[in-house]
Amino acid sequence: MKWNLALTLCTLLCLVGGLASAADGSGSAATQATERPPNFILIFVDDLGWADLGCYGAPTLRTPRIDQMAAEGMRFTHFYAQPICGPSRAALMTGCQPMRVAEVGNRKNVHPELHPDEITIAEVLRPRGYASICIGKWDLARHSQRTFLPRLMPTHQGFDEFFGTPTSNDQLVDLYCGEDLIESDAPMDTLTQRYTDAAIDFIERHRDQPFFVYLPHSMVHTRLAASPAFLGKSTRGLYGDAVEELDHHTGRLLDAVQRLALTERTWVIFTSDNGPWLSKNKAFQDGVLPTDHGGSAGPLRSGKVSTWEGGVRVPCIAWAPGRVPAGTTCDQLASTLDILPTLARLAGTEPPQDRVLDGEDITPLLEGRFEEANPDKVFHYYLLTHLQAVRQGPWKLHLPRPLHPPWLGRHAKNQHIHPRDDIAMPKPQLYNVVENPGETTDRANEHPEIVARLLAVAEEARQDIGDHDRVGANMRFFDPMEKRPTAPNTAFGQPKKKR
Repeated sequence: MKWNLALTLCTLLCLVGGLASAADGSGSAATQATERPPNFILIFVDDLGWADLGCYGAPTLRTPRIDQMAAEGMRFTHFYAQPICGPSRAALMTGCQPMRVAEVGNRKNVHPELHPDEITIAEVLRPRGYASICIGKWDLARHSQRTFLPRLMPTHQGFDEFFGTPTSNDQLVDLYCGEDLIESDAPMDTLTQRYTDAAIDFIERHRDQPFFVYLPHSMVHTRLAASPAFLGKSTRGLYGDAVEELDHHTGRLLDAVQRLALTERTWVIFTSDNGPWLSKNKAFQDGVLPTDHGGSAGPLRSGKVSTWEGGVRVPCIAWAPGRVPAGTTCDQLASTLDILPTLARLAGTEPPQDRVLDGEDITPLLEGRFEEANPDKVFHYYLLTHLQAVRQGPWKLHLPRPLHPPWLGRHAKNQHIHPRDDIAMPKPQLYNVVENPGETTDRANEHPEIVARLLAVAEEARQDIGDHDRVGANMRFFDPMEKRPTAPNTAFGQPKKKR
């Protein structure tokens, strides 16, 4: 078959690249002389909602292999990503809020163009002798299949190998091996299988050294597709078919780890980049109908492209038999920002020391030591360059904002969520998102002291990370510029005049 030949070619090309990286000293004798660090597999699904898995309460979607993964590992119930695809990938790769990270030209784009001087997970792990591959959707080199920036693709951002596509599958998918285009307008119905095949091949080739597999699937972002073996088999239409196929191939990947006797030295994390794409569903509802092409946030309010819980709280499962206690549920606050510092700790290395990170090491949580959770941990809810809410403990404070904030450019009037959720907030709104995950009962009048405390937390973030009208003290700008603008120079809002 055509795609098998393409995968074979990619394997050969990537193998040559892998040998070259080994020859340049990345797998030094000093590194090999130390205890071998663990393997990491990071599965990042596109637009999978909080309630789209059986183990998170999906009523009709069948996900037995992921449910088994949760039964053998840990299920997080308060795990956060970002509201949109590209920013979520920037946060994951750098351990930083997307507002903080540098982009080419010192701009802030809807989908970040990650500056080469940013440090990714792959670059953090490289000194420990890791072989690394990105397989699937990158989306950090411009949000375009045909006019992306090659110098920002994975093999220029710390990865030894790449098999995948520059960005989302909105219209088409071009497949690359490293920097080589190997297939234009590839069929989407076999993408999930092909990505998984490539991941298994990489693991087999690197079973004798530590490896990092980053697997950002193209599904279940539209355009949706499923292979003949899954097409029409779910009760939730094409969306359900795509999710159930992802479940099957996640199982194949775990089977490969077990077959290769790598279980005791491998950590697998499965999560999503944001909440469900509700504009793909009838009347912006949670996905329930066979004709709905978006997912479900279940009890959470709203979905993708919003800072309501449904837009950013996502499923997350950690699997590492013998290290992650089986059948456990973690109700502590955690996010994709924490993955880089956590993998660094597990690998026996350090995250970048020359810059501010927003994530923290959550190894104690993964090991079931929940009593060691950071009681003061904060999550900042940014929509693009706009800080819209903060959370600490069970309390989430939505900050005042006008209807359709003009600084959000084309996203000012939110076309992705129900009009009842695209609202002005003349004053702060406070929710206990543990007791009230649907954010229906504003408690601000009952707890003015909590409102005041969280307003101070938000102001600290504005000073440090930045906001739509402010450059944060620790925002990063790596390209030469005469002066910092009075507000972030955006590609989607109106740039401010320089001082």
